[in-house]
Amino acid sequence: MKGARITYSEAELIFIELLREMPRKLLHAEFVAWTGRTDVSVSNISALCKRKGWTTGRDGRFAPGQVPPNKGRKGFCPRGSEKGWFKKGERRGVAARLYKPIGTERITREGYLERKVNDDMPLQRRWRTVHLIRWEELNGPLPEGHALKCLDGNKTNTDPSNWKCIPRAMLPRLNGRFGRDYDDAPAELKPLIMATAELEHAARTKSEPKGQEAEARS
Repeated sequence: MKGARITYSEAELIFIELLREMPRKLLHAEFVAWTGRTDVSVSNISALCKRKGWTTGRDGRFAPGQVPPNKGRKGFCPRGSEKGWFKKGERRGVAARLYKPIGTERITREGYLERKVNDDMPLQRRWRTVHLIRWEELNGPLPEGHALKCLDGNKTNTDPSNWKCIPRAMLPRLNGRFGRDYDDAPAELKPLIMATAELEHAARTKSEPKGQEAEARS
């Protein structure tokens, strides 16, 4: 009956303790063959051994000097399991539905036009802004500490002539919290705002002590 207490005689306990190092299924089979009892299950034997602290002596770890059974079998897998392996470059399910081929273009949340340039990792390096690609094709790599500023306010206009290379320190003077709203300014005022920001930046850079300037760049 389920839940009924299982009792053992003194001889039965001695028998189980002597064979405690056997796997529990084998121990149970030996116990049943010796006693003829049918009311004792493998789980009963296991529970008894746990209560008594009769362990098998095995902890699942390799003993010093023991050779693992799969040594020298690099990449070994059961025969037939290769049918479910992913092949290099293969995509399935959601990955296949969401995959975008190299050359695909998209608009970012900020309004810039991006192009997929590779399938490498990390993910964020798979895409580059098109205006930067085109500008670098004409002018070479963007200098360190500089950024490209859209001149006409249309960020999807990727013509290199529409992008000006400026120091990043100028960006707050154009559109920062205390900037002059360059992006939203009328077209006829944009050149004036840009020229004013360039003069202010040049004056600020010239007036900074060399040590402070070097510290600001670091």
